Amino acid sequence: MNTLDFTIRLALSLLLGASIGFERQWRQKSAGLRTNTLVSLGSTAFILLSISIGGDATGRVASYIISGIGFLGAGVIMKDGMSVQGLNTAATIWCSAAIGSLVGVGLYEEAIIL
Repeated sequence: MNTLDFTIRLALSLLLGASIGFERQWRQKSAGLRTNTLVSLGSTAFILLSISIGGDATGRVASYIISGIGFLGAGVIMKDGMSVQGLNTAATIWCSAAIGSLVGVGLYEEAIIL
């Protein structure tokens, strides 16, 4: 992978993560612009790292991203009696990671659709 392709993937991940985060920030929800941008960008960076390692590392790293984001999402879910808050925020973070991972492996159209 050359530097231009690497940069394009990171830039697209940043743009898509920021677009999700902007909507969350605009609606004054938690996990806004910075969080979604960083989650998407971090997922892309880890996928790109796994691609450079080669072998079956990409599949393993992708599964670890899912697990790690699950812990992050669990941290934003709060239960107060019968009321549960933060499920949409957790799902948004999870989708930002999925978008970043899709961009990392080069599935640009799929990432944009998601």
